[in-house]
Amino acid sequence: MNIISIPFLVFMPLVISILLMSPLFTSNEVIVRRFAKGVFGIHFIYTLILLALFNPTNPYTANISLFGLDWIQSLGIKFSLKLDTISIILSSLTSFIFLIASVSSKFNIRKNHKFYYSMLLLLECSILGIFTSNDMFLFFLFWELEMVPAYFLIGGKWGLSDNEVEAKNSAIKFILFTFFGSMFILLAILLLHYYNYLSNGVLSACFADITDSTIPMGIQLFIALCLLIGFGVKLPIIPLHTWLPDAHTNAPTPVSMILAGILLKTGGYGIYRFNYETLAASFKIIAPFLAVLALINIIYTAFVTYAQTDIKRIVAYSSISNMGLVLLGLCATNKIGLSASVFHMVSHGLVTCGLFMITGIVYLRFKDRNINTLQGIASVMPRLFGFSVLIVLASIGVPLFAPFVSEILTIIGAMNSDISVFIRISALLSLPLLILSSCYMLKFLHKGFYGEIKEEYLKVNDISVHEFIVLASILGGLIIFGIFPDTLLGFIGG
Repeated sequence: MNIISIPFLVFMPLVISILLMSPLFTSNEVIVRRFAKGVFGIHFIYTLILLALFNPTNPYTANISLFGLDWIQSLGIKFSLKLDTISIILSSLTSFIFLIASVSSKFNIRKNHKFYYSMLLLLECSILGIFTSNDMFLFFLFWELEMVPAYFLIGGKWGLSDNEVEAKNSAIKFILFTFFGSMFILLAILLLHYYNYLSNGVLSACFADITDSTIPMGIQLFIALCLLIGFGVKLPIIPLHTWLPDAHTNAPTPVSMILAGILLKTGGYGIYRFNYETLAASFKIIAPFLAVLALINIIYTAFVTYAQTDIKRIVAYSSISNMGLVLLGLCATNKIGLSASVFHMVSHGLVTCGLFMITGIVYLRFKDRNINTLQGIASVMPRLFGFSVLIVLASIGVPLFAPFVSEILTIIGAMNSDISVFIRISALLSLPLLILSSCYMLKFLHKGFYGEIKEEYLKVNDISVHEFIVLASILGGLIIFGIFPDTLLGFIGG
């Protein structure tokens, strides 16, 4: 087999997921956990090999024939996969986050191990399919497939949640919001497929065959609006964000890491692939309005974050605020803005994984997430405190960490946009994010780790080896990309 294989990258987790669900596979939780971690580790190594061999000028493509047919030939729908500069970066991020999430699952998942790890693998397959799809309908297939494992992972009974009813309700809310958005995405894809055929005479659903210049602008704008509603649920764009804090609060820590670290990025990637790239003309028209929505995401949710008392909700709302920067970078519609947007997807993914890992460790030890009752953690968990200080500093954009690079590039890209003055104004008004994020993250650090600890917490153990490995890996990525940003920007072309 050729070592460069996109089908192997995407479907290897699916095959192992089916194997894990099989009654022939052992139910021994130790074997299941170690086997799953080994699979995620091998998958991540494979993505590193693809990165090392990747040529930005020659993207990988793969067309899969089903019984000699290109899937649905009569409609021009193909089972086509493609890895370009952006999709390979996000695929690598996906593989890394799933690896560290599987490692962190040791102490967070107490039962139903076979089902849990099989759903993790199925979710990884669906997300990788989203990032590598070269056909609109194939993209939608993976987009819908992702809902199934995400529902079970958010609302499943993993033996740790205090309120499994709330977890189930959060999972249902996630499904309803996602399904609502999916209806708009499907409508947009059908219209785009139909009008591209009418205008260009090409019956194809591949992104490369869609030519927006001949499609009436009114139709383009309607399609673009439908897509933005669908992808805005996942990004998320206010007011389509209300599913996210509940899902984060009630999901197990590894699932929260995946939701914030990579699932939100599928919304940003969808806007890039459809609106920014395929419908470029209409995107330039709506970009100023999107920049205003991005500004609302950044500023409004920063204030909401500061008002939270649950440490998990603090991290959840901060994710919404930071994803506004991803949207603002795309609105710049220039090379710097695009580079900043993709870079911030990576840096934000690492930061939120680290912050959710910290909140999960705190909850495991103290059974409390209220910032007003937690205090003095630093005295009994000095190693966790050290990691927390560094990751919090990274999250507020201190130099030498990856978010500093992505935030500065976003502001520069938006300030240099020639689309509209509204985008440049939004860039200026988003600068207070640096101050606001410092306020709520330092509050999180100060109230939780300083002060006099309660007597019943004096015998709490510091982080374990597994937890140390996860936090060290995340911190290492933040430092490497902060000091050597060209390791990413070189791929994107920034």
